[in-house]
Amino acid sequence: MASVHLTIHGRGAAHNPPNRFEPIDLVPDPDCDLDPAEQPSPQTVYLRDTTRSIIASNDSPDVMIEASINPYRGCEHGCIYCYARPTHEYFGLSAGLDFETKIFVKERAAELLRAELMHKKWDVRVISMSGVTDCYQPIERKLKLTRQCLQVLAEFRNPCGVITKSHLITRDVDVYRDLAEMNLIGTFLSITTLDNELHQVLEPRASTPARRLAAVETLAKAGVPVGVMVAPTIPGLTDHEMPAILKAAADAGAKYAGYVPLRLPFAVAPMFEDWLEKHFPDRKNKVLNRIRQIRGGKLTDSHFGSRMTGEGPLAEQLESMFALARRRAGITGSFPELRKDLFERPLRANEQLALFGK
Repeated sequence: MASVHLTIHGRGAAHNPPNRFEPIDLVPDPDCDLDPAEQPSPQTVYLRDTTRSIIASNDSPDVMIEASINPYRGCEHGCIYCYARPTHEYFGLSAGLDFETKIFVKERAAELLRAELMHKKWDVRVISMSGVTDCYQPIERKLKLTRQCLQVLAEFRNPCGVITKSHLITRDVDVYRDLAEMNLIGTFLSITTLDNELHQVLEPRASTPARRLAAVETLAKAGVPVGVMVAPTIPGLTDHEMPAILKAAADAGAKYAGYVPLRLPFAVAPMFEDWLEKHFPDRKNKVLNRIRQIRGGKLTDSHFGSRMTGEGPLAEQLESMFALARRRAGITGSFPELRKDLFERPLRANEQLALFGK
């Protein structure tokens, strides 16, 4: 049965697609005479996450992440293309509106991080903030879980990296400055488009492109290593903006750059198709066909070695365009080689007393 999914202001998804693990699906009553346009907009709900660990290890050879911390599950930014959306299905929820309106909060994130870094088995690795969902989504302004984790990392002198779509990262510039002085931090601002109208429907609750560029400038002026990630690059929709994005980021102070072509895993594929039909029906087939060209005839590719770059002539063209645009923008650096030799566990209270013979 086909259903009409109306655009919801401030949300990327327009509905909740079925959960691939659940046999039961909630379907609106087709005979209901209530106008869908009169339905109240879904409100964000925050749920307590009682996880007992915070550092996730990564064994993928095609991403530069050794370990990661995600203070939040789900993301209110509402980016329609987000590859993390299907993770909500493991909680019996949907990759659609549920992902951006039901946010799990790890209130003990900093406490758990401290405990894991204190453990003798911790092998010092670069820890990435936002390995899955954005650590600077709106609720972070109030809860400050990301800031608390950064302060713990600074205390232990453990190297870390951060990627975000939010200008809120500038709130913590004092912590980043301290980390940068010890060569313990590298940051990325993810910029998908410079088109404000496209941004509003593509990633509705993330910072505007101008605000992200302003964040690059603020970090750069503070001496914090900062780069730009042109991700995801959407063939047939945003790929032509790559040179302009890199030039704007370089002007703002970005010293290194990367890009990742779009892939659409599981429920993200039909949601993105639905989104294209609403907002860009004239480009829908072009965009989907170009994604298939770099994804082996499919809309996603989970294989190591190709999932982050794509494959085939069009993928090679994107790679060449990125290399040329980066060179012309004057971005010649690479993500900094962060120090691991400075790691130090703070003394416990009883150890401090022992120093004084007590």
